[in-house]
Parts: sequence; structure tokens; C-alpha cells
Amino acid sequence: MKEPSMNLSGSGRTLADVALDITVECMDDRGIRHEIDTVLSYAGSDPFAVAMTFVTSDGDLVWTFGRDLLMRGTEAPAGDGDVHVAPAIGVSGRAMVSIELSSPDGHLVLLARSSDVDHFIARTVAVVAPGAESEAFDADLLISQLLSS
Repeated sequence: MKEPSMNLSGSGRTLADVALDITVECMDDRGIRHEIDTVLSYAGSDPFAVAMTFVTSDGDLVWTFGRDLLMRGTEAPAGDGDVHVAPAIGVSGRAMVSIELSSPDGHLVLLARSSDVDHFIARTVAVVAPGAESEAFDADLLISQLLSS
């Protein structure tokens, strides 16, 4: 598994204040383990959300969910609906974070190294402190973007 690196190369993949390239693990229906390259990203302009981008040969697939859900899920199971996050232990005994994604197209359970997720969360907290999201959120910008679409 590769070590995480900051994705600040301007690749166009994200306009984030924080982006971290990580590899997550999943098991397919046959029990075969796969590694998937992903990018966790966070933008202070959208302070309530994090994005998980799956880099595939068919293009990038982005899941967006609450930063607070990710933060809570590192300590105890959290989530309702399409995204659930919980602490887990990997097959090697390493501390992991389980990120479970559901959609009408399928269900996927991913395992990310806890140290990677903790590093990412710490970087987001340096951009916008928990509890200060409302102060950082620019509602006027969002409205203007919606009206110009």
C-alpha cells in the first residue's frame, strides 16, 4: 500500500484546500481484496462537506458527505442513509476506518488506514475549526452560483 501524499499539484481533480491521496481496500463478492486509489478532499468554501474521489480508468467518481460524519465515525459507528463510517480492524490487525457507501447501483465497504483519515481530518480542522463551519460558509456565493447555472 502506498504512503499518502498531499494532492496539491493543481491536477484539476479538485479545488480543495486539503487533498490527500490514499489507497483504500475493499472485498468483492468472491472475497478477493482490491486496492483502490482515492483522494479525500476538503474545501473551506464548503466547510460542512468532504469528498472522496475514486480515480478510475472510466473517469473520476465523487462521493460527498459530511465532515462531521467522518470525524464522528473514526470514534464510533456513525451515519444514516447512503454513508456509514465506523472504526474497524484490518486483516493485518491495523486500525482502520470503515466507509460504507450505498446507492441504487450497489453497495461498497471500504477500509482506509486510520492514520490517513486522522491526518486528513487534522488538515481540515486547520482550515475550518469544528463548530465554525457556519462562519466560513458563504451563502451568498452559493446562491449566486445556483442562479447563474
